[in-house]
Amino acid sequence: MHRTPRISRRAMMIGAGAVAAWVASPARALMQNGAADSLSPRLRALIASMTVEEKAGQVTLMAAAWAGSAANALNPTKGGANYQQQLDEVRRGRIGGVFNGNGAEMARQMQQAAVRDSRLKVPLIFAADVIHGFRTVFPMPLAEAGSFDPDLAERTARIAAVEATAAGIDWNFAPMVDIARDQRWGRGVEGAGEDILLGKLMADARVRGFQGRRGLSADDAMAACAKHFAAYGAAEGGLDYNSVDVSERTLREVYFPPFQAAFDAGAATVMAAFNELSGVPATANPWLLSDVLRKEWAFGGLVVSDYTGDFELIDHGFAADEREAAKLAFLAGVDMSMQSGFYIKHLPDLVASGEVPMARLDEAVGRVLALKQQLGLFDDPFRRIDPRREKTRVRTKAHLAVAREAARRSIVLLKNDGDLLPLPRSGKRIALIGPFVQGQRELIGPWNVYGSDAEAVDLLTGVRALVSDPALVTAVDGSGIEEPLAGGIEAAVAAANAADIVVLAIGESQRMSGEAQSRTDIGIPAPQMALAEAVAATGKPVVVLLRHGRGLALAGAVKDAPAILATWFLGSMSGPATADILFGVEGPSARLPVSFPHATGQQPYHYAHKNTGRPNPPGPRQDYKAHYREAPNAALYPFGHGLTYGRIEYSAMEGAGSTLTAGGTIKVAATIANTGTRDAVEVVQLYVHDIAASITRPVRELKAFQRVALKPGERRRVEFTLRRDDLTFVGLDLKPTVEPGRFRLWIAPSAQAEGVSGEFTLA
Repeated sequence: MHRTPRISRRAMMIGAGAVAAWVASPARALMQNGAADSLSPRLRALIASMTVEEKAGQVTLMAAAWAGSAANALNPTKGGANYQQQLDEVRRGRIGGVFNGNGAEMARQMQQAAVRDSRLKVPLIFAADVIHGFRTVFPMPLAEAGSFDPDLAERTARIAAVEATAAGIDWNFAPMVDIARDQRWGRGVEGAGEDILLGKLMADARVRGFQGRRGLSADDAMAACAKHFAAYGAAEGGLDYNSVDVSERTLREVYFPPFQAAFDAGAATVMAAFNELSGVPATANPWLLSDVLRKEWAFGGLVVSDYTGDFELIDHGFAADEREAAKLAFLAGVDMSMQSGFYIKHLPDLVASGEVPMARLDEAVGRVLALKQQLGLFDDPFRRIDPRREKTRVRTKAHLAVAREAARRSIVLLKNDGDLLPLPRSGKRIALIGPFVQGQRELIGPWNVYGSDAEAVDLLTGVRALVSDPALVTAVDGSGIEEPLAGGIEAAVAAANAADIVVLAIGESQRMSGEAQSRTDIGIPAPQMALAEAVAATGKPVVVLLRHGRGLALAGAVKDAPAILATWFLGSMSGPATADILFGVEGPSARLPVSFPHATGQQPYHYAHKNTGRPNPPGPRQDYKAHYREAPNAALYPFGHGLTYGRIEYSAMEGAGSTLTAGGTIKVAATIANTGTRDAVEVVQLYVHDIAASITRPVRELKAFQRVALKPGERRRVEFTLRRDDLTFVGLDLKPTVEPGRFRLWIAPSAQAEGVSGEFTLA
């Protein structure tokens, strides 16, 4: 007997509305990749020949049953099929693709089952999380964003694609383009930080790198997936997966632009976010996935859920059961379900009952098949599956050289009192102290499925390779990451006393950043702080190397150290790259992509905040003004901050007082000088503030930047061009607008520095 499923009144209303909206939508004809009327005859005929179960199989994506230990740790499966059972599902046409599998041989066997043993011979698509490299591991995306160099990000993404595609991967669940303005949220390590412009540029670069410039059918191209749509980084309290409640204006002004940049760059797919938006989970949000994405933006690519995102509609309290969750997600616009198995389980019955139109199922299947066709899988299902290439394309000398370059260019010099850095390569006894000094551990960072710390190079190895006498370098852990070591501090103090210089490597473990790694205190763990205080008490000069995946709140001996480097998680060549900067083989050139607060309690904090009606003026805190009792309304180290081994001065503002007319431009410039004795690369930043507008504006907004190389004594005139479009904001009607008025501008080394400044007028 058929049992009538339990459906809530609210779900009936939402479901009926979604069906009606979908059927009536004129935007269906605009969809570029997979709408039934835009598919090739070959794909239309294939869809027509499918059973409803085979169609549901095509929109079902499952974790590979044959996967490596890292994949299993990152996405643990519960009660999943074994490999032979999964092969049987493939032969029966019940799976459209798998992800995070175990290399080319696994892919070969599974693809063979699909194209030789299944009824319709539809190839599988193989996906993976290749967030910051495959076997050659690059700096975490947040660290790499600090390079302020989109070309570098494109090059590292291109190498990641070259390596991953050799192992059979067609589709990458990256880039993450979420803006992250709360450093308690651990997943900010996967993105580009707090700034909209930098986020857009990095999204564009990474999509182009992953997908390549020869088309998706190239054997070294993998489809990009912009994630997580949308506002995942705005989770309340910095708690991963938490609710999000922001205005539509904030969505359009802050969280949407990086996605639009990714789509403009050609991103083939997008992933729905875990979080709810104003009470409606993104995975079942018709406004987000249909009205904005399809109708307004005319995005024609594939929408995939995040891992069990449709299942989680039940725990959200949005769906009553599995069947309802599948229906709500599918009608809202999620074309492919990841890992829950809900689509293969429930879509056939939902179609049979009339609750889901067959045309909607055909549309989703069309998008899956169109992506496979774009990737060249129908012409050659094995084009990316080559065990020989899998061995020869990875960890080449050229790839490792780029990894070292990228790591060097991701290190931020936060502080260098008395020019303690760079260190001399001879004649000094150096004590390397801390839990991140030695051993192939805690190097590559979170979210890497295929690389390993065992293939990475540690700090001790990197330092000893550069100094003239390795015997002068000693190494002591001194402390665990979150627990003390018996006798550790005593050993560290002895090593410090016997040395001329101490390099103290402290911070977060890989498990303290990334997904589900939110922190209520973003300071250095207490055992390491005790180590830092004891080492500082020896009176020896201390260089602090921070290992971290977020902006940190520094205190005590760490904050007071004469030299501090933000070294993040740098990947395969972590140790050599850090040593290169320590000893001045190359000077530091990175800048902070996120602000370091004075205290955790300032979170969420970002430089582009509003003034409020009672701003505290410069100087001491005043009564009845907006400020905390314990900290200023500023960052300890702001977005864009970073020092060089040169000495940089800004002067001679040009263009202040100009008037920008409709259709015109103004040019603003400053003179940047290196008055020091070492080469330097300065990241010159242009900020603007709209002094009075119909919608209050941030105190500063980054509009452009340039990386400028300067020899000792060299002076350069650095020019920027401002256009009317650069001053656009989301107006009262939620549409882009530009309003005449006065604007303040800065050409400066950070979002908090004065640099040189002036005003201009928009006519």
